[in-house]
Amino acid sequence: MRANLQTNTSPDLLNAPITPTLKRMTIPMIFGMITLMMFNLVDTFFISLLGTEPLAAVSFTFPVTFTVISLAIGLGIGTSAVIAKALGSNNIEEARFDASMALVIAVVMVLCLSLFGYLMLEPIFTLLGAGSQTLPLIHEYMGVWFLGSVFLITPMVGNSVLRASGDTKTPSIVMGGAGLINAVLDPVLIFGFGPIPALGIQGAAIASVIAWAVAVVIILYILAVKKDLLSLRAKNQTPLASIKKILKIGFPAAGANMLTPIAMAVMTALVASYGPEAVAAFGVGSRIESIASLVVLALSMTLPPFISQNFGAGKLSRVKTAYSTTLKFVMVWQFIIYLLLIAFSGLISQLFGKEQMVIDVIKLFIYTLPLSYGFQGVIILSNSSFNALHKPMNALVLSVIRLFIFYIPFAYVGSLIAGMAGLLVGAAIGNVLTGIVAYKWFIKELNAIDQQPVKECQV
Repeated sequence: MRANLQTNTSPDLLNAPITPTLKRMTIPMIFGMITLMMFNLVDTFFISLLGTEPLAAVSFTFPVTFTVISLAIGLGIGTSAVIAKALGSNNIEEARFDASMALVIAVVMVLCLSLFGYLMLEPIFTLLGAGSQTLPLIHEYMGVWFLGSVFLITPMVGNSVLRASGDTKTPSIVMGGAGLINAVLDPVLIFGFGPIPALGIQGAAIASVIAWAVAVVIILYILAVKKDLLSLRAKNQTPLASIKKILKIGFPAAGANMLTPIAMAVMTALVASYGPEAVAAFGVGSRIESIASLVVLALSMTLPPFISQNFGAGKLSRVKTAYSTTLKFVMVWQFIIYLLLIAFSGLISQLFGKEQMVIDVIKLFIYTLPLSYGFQGVIILSNSSFNALHKPMNALVLSVIRLFIFYIPFAYVGSLIAGMAGLLVGAAIGNVLTGIVAYKWFIKELNAIDQQPVKECQV
C-alpha cells in the first residue's frame, strides 16, 4: 500500500540517500516561499497606490491576520508531524484519517476565530489604535478577509499533508498559482476594469480570497483523487483521538509562532529610544533577515517530514544524520550569506536609506547581527525538529529561552553598555548561545529516544 503514496514528486524518505533527498525536497520550497513573499509584496504595492490611509489600514490588520495565520501554521506543523510519523510506521489508513480530521478541525477553528473577529472588529482595531478615518477602510478589508479566511487556511493545512508524504513540489506550484491569480486580480478589482467597478481596498481582499478559493479546489482534488491521502475510515482510532494528536503539537507550535511578533515589538521599543532613524533602519534590517534566512525557513518545512517518517519507522540513525548534515550546511551557507551582505552593504544601505543616520545604522546591522544567522538557523531547525519528534513543549520552551532569556535580555544589556551597536551585538550573542543550547538539547533528546525499547519509538 505504501507504493500508492510514492510518486515522482514524493521521494522515499525512509531509504533514499539523505542529502540528495533533502535537497530535492527543499529547492521547490525555496521557490514557493519566494512566491509567497511576492504575494504580500504585490498586495502592499497596489494598496499603496490608493494612498497613505489605505496603506495604514492594511498595516493595522497585520497583528490580527498574523494571529489567524499562526494558528494555521501551528495546525500545519501538528498535521505534518502526525501524518509523517504514521506514514513512516506504515499506518497508511491512520495517516489518511488524520489528514481528513486535520482539515476538519482547521476549518472549524478558523471559522470560530474569524466569526469572533468579524463581530468584534471595531473594538479590536480601536484597541490597536485605529482612528475614525482608518476604521471604515479596515472594515472594508477585514470584513472580506474574515469571511474568506477559511480558504486561506485549508490550502496551508493541505500543503502540510503533502509535505508529510515527502511531496514539496506540489505545494510550491499551488502557492505559485495562487500568487499569480492574486497578482492579476489585484489591479482589476482595486482600480476597476471595463464593467468591473473600482472596489479599492476591499478589492484587494476579494482578490486574495478568490486566489485562496482556487487553491482550495486544487489542493482537495490532489489530496482526495491524485494522492489518495484523505479517508473517513477511522479503523482503530476515534475522531477525537486524531484531533487531540494534532492539537497536542499544533497548539504549542502556534504559541511559539506568536512569540516572535511579541519579541520583535519589544526589540522595536528598545530601538525606538535611539530615534525614528534607528527604527527605520531596524525595519530594513528585519526585511534583510527574512530574505537572508530563506533557505533556512525552507529547510524548516522539509526536514521535519523526513525526521517524522524515519522516527515513525524507528530509523533514528537517519534522523541524527539528517539533522547534523543540515546544520553543518546551514552554518556554512549563512556565513556565505553574511559575506555577501558585507560585500553589498554599501549598495543595500544606500538603496533603503535616504538619511545618513539610517544608512549608518543599516550598515551597522549588516556587520553585526547576520554573523549569528548560522546559529539562528540551528535554533529554527532544532525547533521544527522537536515538533517532528512529537515534543512540541520542547520547541515552545526553546522559543521562550531564545527570545526572552538570551535574545532580548542580551540586546538590552548590550544597549546599556554600547548603545545601538551594543544592542545588535547583544542580540547576536543571544543567537549564538541559544543555538548551542538548541543543538545540545536536541541531541540529548534523540539519544534518550534511541535508548528506549523499539516498541516505544514506533506506532
